[in-house]
Amino acid sequence: MKKYSLFLLLLIASLSLHAQNDLLDEIDGELEVSSEVSSVFKGLKIVNLESTKTAAKGDFYFIISHRFGSVKGGIKELFGLDQSNIRFSFLYGFTDWFTAALSRSSFEKTYDGTAKIKLATQDSEGFPVSIAAFGAVAYKTADPDIAYVHYEDIHRLNYLAELLISRKFNENLSLEVAPIFLHENFVVEDTQDNSQYAAALGGRYKLTKRLSLNVDYVYHFNRAEASSFNNPLSIGFDIETGGHVFQVHFSNSQQMNDAGFINANGDWSEGDIFFGFNLSRVF
Repeated sequence: MKKYSLFLLLLIASLSLHAQNDLLDEIDGELEVSSEVSSVFKGLKIVNLESTKTAAKGDFYFIISHRFGSVKGGIKELFGLDQSNIRFSFLYGFTDWFTAALSRSSFEKTYDGTAKIKLATQDSEGFPVSIAAFGAVAYKTADPDIAYVHYEDIHRLNYLAELLISRKFNENLSLEVAPIFLHENFVVEDTQDNSQYAAALGGRYKLTKRLSLNVDYVYHFNRAEASSFNNPLSIGFDIETGGHVFQVHFSNSQQMNDAGFINANGDWSEGDIFFGFNLSRVF
């Protein structure tokens, strides 16, 4: 009987040790997963510039964006609030690495489709940056100026491609760079090339647990010398509210679609800037 009792005790001890090893393996696995750097950016956009963040698989976003008139209008125009441009976006995370969206902007009555693909994720023990590819196609449905006698439907299309590269340096600071290619089928200035090249720099600095300062800027390499457009500079704040991010910002670009904001129609040096905000709901 003692032999059987001893055998039973050894069996229980063996099973217990095996179970502990399995638990340790699971913990090690969790620790390995946790080395992936999270919250590089809290919003899908920094301000105007796309961030490397993608929607989680199965998440459906409804986003309402407003960009008002120029604050230069003063109190008569309620600092631009009398003129409102609005953009509705419907965005879905098909996987954790692929996000697509359809949007409509009141500015030039523009429809656009976008896609973002996560290529790499920053890891504290490995890969140093997060990388995502982003593409957009925009179609303007507003009637063109009657002066453009040769304007055709094909001229309503714009295309954009970006490679987004970001790094979270510490708990407070994240930065992103992005080479950009933009092709406009129709350009206003005769001397402007249809194919255009730019580079963007954006960043997020955490001020408090729920508040961050965000900035992005795009430098246009081959803008025509006589162009009336400027490089877009945008400054804003991300405010976290119950798991959601509310964004308020100022920009010298009134357009909000990705293929349009690069050609900013305002000028910071002249006070010609536009206030705006983004509201999002995740289902």
